[in-house]
Formats: sequence, C-alpha cells, structure tokens
Amino acid sequence: MIKVTSKDGTHIAFDQFGQRLALILVAGATATRVAETSLATVLAPHFTVFAYDRRGRGDSGDNTPYAVEREVEDIEALIDEAGGSAFVFGHSSGAVLALEAARLLPSKITKLALYEPPFIVDDSRPRPPENYVSHLNELISSGQRGQAVAYFMTEAVGVPAEMVAQMQQSPMWPELEKVAHTIPYDGTIMGDTMRGDPRPLKKWASVSVPTLVMDGGASHVFMHHGAQAITDILPNAQRRTLEGQDHGPADDVLAPALEAFFFS
Repeated sequence: MIKVTSKDGTHIAFDQFGQRLALILVAGATATRVAETSLATVLAPHFTVFAYDRRGRGDSGDNTPYAVEREVEDIEALIDEAGGSAFVFGHSSGAVLALEAARLLPSKITKLALYEPPFIVDDSRPRPPENYVSHLNELISSGQRGQAVAYFMTEAVGVPAEMVAQMQQSPMWPELEKVAHTIPYDGTIMGDTMRGDPRPLKKWASVSVPTLVMDGGASHVFMHHGAQAITDILPNAQRRTLEGQDHGPADDVLAPALEAFFFS
C-alpha cells in the first residue's frame, strides 16, 4: 500500500501493479481497492495500474464537507503520482466520477473507458426517490448504517427486498456497513442523471478525450439506453457491448477490451 495526499490534505491509499503506461481504476459505490486487485493483476503486464480506495473507504482518509470536486482532486493526485497523465477506467458510479474528472482535468486524462455508468434516461426502470441522498444521510447520521446499505440496494441498485434480506446474513454485509457513509457520495456524483431524462448528461458534452463506453449484453435494458445516451453526447466516443456480461464483467473479458482501446 502507498499513499498520496490530495489537495485538501486527505490521504488516498492505493496499490500499484506493473511498470508501463499508467491506468487508474475508479471503483463504483461501496467498492474498495481490494475489489480491484483481480482486474489490476490481469492488466499489470500492459499497464502501471493504480487501484485506490476512494475517500472514506479502506485505508484512505476523508474530510468534510463532501464535494465531488474533492474526489476529482484525489484522481488528480494519483495522476500526478503517475507522472502527470494517465488512462482512466471507471465502473458504475465510478464511471460517472471518471467522466467528471475528464471534464475538469482535460489535459491529464489521455483516454477514458467507462463501464455501465448507471444513468436512467427513460422509463425503462424505476427512478430512485427524489430525497434519496438526503434520506441516506439521515440514516447514516442516526447510526443506521445497515438500513442505509439496504436502502441503497433496493432503491438505487434495484435488488429485491427478499434478496437484500439474504445478503444481510452474508459475511460481506459488515464490510458494506463499514463504507455505508460513502454511499451518499455516489448519489451526489450521480446527481440528476437517474431521473429518467437524458438532458443532464449534456454536462459532459465538452469531454473530447477519446472514450470507450461499455455495457454488458446480459445487463438490464436501462444500462444499454444509458450507455448509448452518453455515447451520443460525447464528441469522441465509441460504444462496445461485451456479450454475455452483466454489471460485474469477467476480468478475462473486460481486460482485453480495455487493452484494445487504450492501445488503439
């Protein structure tokens, strides 16, 4: 484990794999750098991979108040550690954070890859409640971390309540509760992009870096619609569907797609 210091003084922990062109992995909600280890290992022969704990998770610090810009500064600190420029890959809400980093750091991200940013651009799936983020914060502030995780799973991810009840009995649940306070961060990152309207995605129309937008062939239809919507908005983007994959793509399918794009 190595640490860099972000602009606001927060220490960001990361693991580094390989010794080639820099690639930063931006995880989605609740995931720590441990979840990125498998993919990072597969990519290491071709890249210098930075798998990091987003602020508030794992071995990284945190400072209040939260702002998406602070998370972009965390990515910038990693890019600077890598030599001043890097490829970036973001997964799920981490893909949206990666998009925002590309908007705010246009000279530092040389290519961008996104996997299933969870945009809801039409009525193909229910939208989270209007007070989703504020209710999460209320649950966290009152010490109801488990309830916050369950609320995230049912209202944002769309997991059936009976399945969440089963998850609560699994060894993974305490780990999710540890990072529950960061779930509102991802809700803040998503902003208005889960409201059933593609117009908020136009925020990223200025992102001209070459971008690969990926979705899984076995994923919910709303993921396909969101992937196409952001591909249409970005001026230098291409879309690729990974057949047979869902929201958690297999490393041996995802890694070759990333390598082909970044080295094209």
